[in-house]
Amino acid sequence: MKKMIFLLFIIGAIVSFFIFDFYQYFNLTFLKENYGELLSYYQHNQFFFLSFFFLIYILVTALSLPGAAVLTLAAGAFFGLLQGLVIVSFASSLGATLAFLSSRFILRESVEKKFTETFQKINQGIKKEGALYLVTMRLIPIFPFFVINLVMGLTKFSPFRFYFVSQLTMLPGTFVYVNAGGQLSKINSLKDVASFEVLVSFTLLGLFPFVAKGILNSYKRIKIYQGYKKPKTYDYNMVVIGAGSAGLVTSYISAAVKAKVALIEKHKMGGDCLNTGCVPSKAIIRSAKLAHQMKNAQKYGLKNHQPEINFSEVMGRVHQVIKEIEPHDSVERYRSLGVECLTGNAQIISPWEVKVNGSILTTRNITIATGASPILPELKGIELVTPLTSENLWTLEKLPKRMIVVGGGPIGCEMTQSFQRLGSEVIQIERGDRLLKMEDARVSDLIKERFVKEGVQLYFSFALQEIQVKEGKKILLGEYQGDRLELEFDEILFAVGRKANITGFGLETLDIKTRDNQTIEANEYLQTNYPNIYVCGDVTGPYQLTHTASHQAWYCAVNSLFGKLKKFKVDYRVIPWATYTDPEVATVGLNEQMATKTKTSYELTTYDISDLDRAIADSEAYGEVRVLTKPGSDKILGATIVGNHAADLLVEFVAAMKHGFGLNKILSTIHVYPSMGEANKYAAGNWKKVQTSSKVLKLLEKFHSLSR
Repeated sequence: MKKMIFLLFIIGAIVSFFIFDFYQYFNLTFLKENYGELLSYYQHNQFFFLSFFFLIYILVTALSLPGAAVLTLAAGAFFGLLQGLVIVSFASSLGATLAFLSSRFILRESVEKKFTETFQKINQGIKKEGALYLVTMRLIPIFPFFVINLVMGLTKFSPFRFYFVSQLTMLPGTFVYVNAGGQLSKINSLKDVASFEVLVSFTLLGLFPFVAKGILNSYKRIKIYQGYKKPKTYDYNMVVIGAGSAGLVTSYISAAVKAKVALIEKHKMGGDCLNTGCVPSKAIIRSAKLAHQMKNAQKYGLKNHQPEINFSEVMGRVHQVIKEIEPHDSVERYRSLGVECLTGNAQIISPWEVKVNGSILTTRNITIATGASPILPELKGIELVTPLTSENLWTLEKLPKRMIVVGGGPIGCEMTQSFQRLGSEVIQIERGDRLLKMEDARVSDLIKERFVKEGVQLYFSFALQEIQVKEGKKILLGEYQGDRLELEFDEILFAVGRKANITGFGLETLDIKTRDNQTIEANEYLQTNYPNIYVCGDVTGPYQLTHTASHQAWYCAVNSLFGKLKKFKVDYRVIPWATYTDPEVATVGLNEQMATKTKTSYELTTYDISDLDRAIADSEAYGEVRVLTKPGSDKILGATIVGNHAADLLVEFVAAMKHGFGLNKILSTIHVYPSMGEANKYAAGNWKKVQTSSKVLKLLEKFHSLSR
């Protein structure tokens, strides 16, 4: 209501300006014809005239009315250059800021809701270089001032910065007009003031900030490389440090475009994903699921069967799976692709030199892809046991009878369920109040219900205190619900996060910048503070996901090799992820808690998988599809699926978000029956039902009644 009243007031003022023909007082002819009389009045009533002029100027500028240019000439004619410049400078800046604030008050909220993604990008640019944009627009004559005021008001640019930048950048133009006002008799039209030469001068002045920025960047580039001798020729176009997902893909793409590439790995090709992460975890998850299905065979019409679990053979299969996938990431394969693979500890000794095995490699570009490692908490007594992490978990030869898993994230949840199903008594503890805190609370509840049903003991809001060993028994002490709790265990797995590997390869020598969270800082092109040194994967983030590391690797390869011709900003708009519990949890884009946090308007549509024919036939009728859409539109903002094969089902929503089609297209697409994929179509159908108004349905009912 306040916005509506304020808008009506502004519209009324603008309409009145034209209806009552106030515009006749704001043209050059009126000023010249009445100059003598107005000057005489000013000389006898200076304070009143000046104050009235100041307020009128603010009002004209704030309402974006025509006449500001004539008023500026008048300021020079009546008050002289210095006094006129001061009056107009402050009045125009105040009026522009009022227009800016009015636009923000009336329009910003609704515009942001309608164009959420667009304005997120705009505000990112404004946050970084808003002042530069404003300076340029103010100085280049093709941008009308009133448009600049209104458009900037829609962004998150600071009003105080807007005022001061506006006052500074409008000063040159104000000077030209106020100065011209001193020779009012010689001016027949505004074109006499704003000549072609003047306009060109302002345009060049407007472009100056960008030229200055380019010069400054060149200076920074020279300064950062100061003290290092640049080689005249190079051994390689690219040296990649780290042969995990990020490093492998960077090397692969670089070699594919015939660049000479060296890939350095100090441990095993394939990195964490192949050797200690994605591959082994999925292998043990599959074995655990089969064991669970055997124990619960009755729901398939068969007799329950207690499997004889030979844990060493289960682990043997895990290592066999790694061995079978290993050739995909092997030295032999990458050498066949044209990549020179070196085993050793890399040391960056200059922006163009990497030392390995006593040899110095010279290279035009370096990509750091050193990954991340599991975090161990600072816990009293932890040295008394051998704490497990995702790195050494796979060395276990005996199934622990009692196992504690610390951490309720994806890794913790996957291993909790797997070891419980293989026969361990698993206790999972989490310092927060629920599992999978990145997902919606409803999703966390679905996984919690399944874990409890399968016998997992869960402790939330648990504070770790100490590990003790008493009479050969390992005990974890902690605070739970105000009481001191003692939990006995045989093995303890810590899955509390991962830290970037930023030491041991020369990062400190070059003073490559890192963020507060100890990841390597990179710009939107994945460059470090050294423009020829790039970074991708877990070592920079923001997502610690194998497929995101591969995604970033493309930008590292292309930007480093072809950046002088064309550079690409890394695109994080559609990043999917999955947790491979049973049921699986898969998400892309926004979920409810993310949308709420970012103040993004959304509509939530859900579909209960327990209603799906294929899920019922498979005795997997458990889970939910959750889709967020833009209000009043079928545009997908995000989707989460909890259910069997959720990661596979999510691909349809990933494609929709990436290529810009919505729920209407999914609804009109034929899905195989019976399949789990139909869950997506039924979710789209639920959305469609809500969009169809009751009035339309009543009209249709009457239409069909008449047709009978």
